[in-house]
Amino acid sequence: MLLPSVFGESLFDDIFDDFTRPTRNLVRYSAPGTNIMKTDIREHENGFELDIDLPGYKKEDVNAELKDGYLVISASNKSENDEKDKKGEFIRRERYYGSCSRSFYVGEEITEKDIKAKFEDGILKVSVPKKEAKPQVEDVKRIAIEG
Repeated sequence: MLLPSVFGESLFDDIFDDFTRPTRNLVRYSAPGTNIMKTDIREHENGFELDIDLPGYKKEDVNAELKDGYLVISASNKSENDEKDKKGEFIRRERYYGSCSRSFYVGEEITEKDIKAKFEDGILKVSVPKKEAKPQVEDVKRIAIEG
C-alpha cells in the first residue's frame, strides 16, 4: 500500500511494511490472542528448555507431537457465555473458538520418548535433549571395470 495509514506510527510505515516488517500490522491490529504462545528458549549442555505461554488454556486443550523432525505444539479452546433473563430469553450470547500452533525444528534424531513436557499455571514446559546428527555414510557401489 503506497498511501500512508492513519493508524501507522509514521508517514512511511506502510510503504516499507512489505519489505522490512510484513507482519507488523497483523500483530498490532489483530484479535486479542496475539500474546499466545510466546516462547522462552534456554540452551543447556545437554539440551533445550522451552517455556511456552498458553494463558487461558487447560492441559486438555494442548497437544504436542513430533513430525518429520519438528516439534509441533498446538492448542485450541472454545468459550460460550450465555446470559438469560428471568424468562429464559437471551440478553447476551457470545462465543469464541480459537486455536494456535507453533513448530520448532528439533532434528530427525529426536524421538517422542526423548522429549518431556509438563503443563503448569498456563505455561507448557518442554525439555528437548541434544543429540548428535548421525553422519551420513556415503553408500558407494563400485562397478568392476574389466580390462
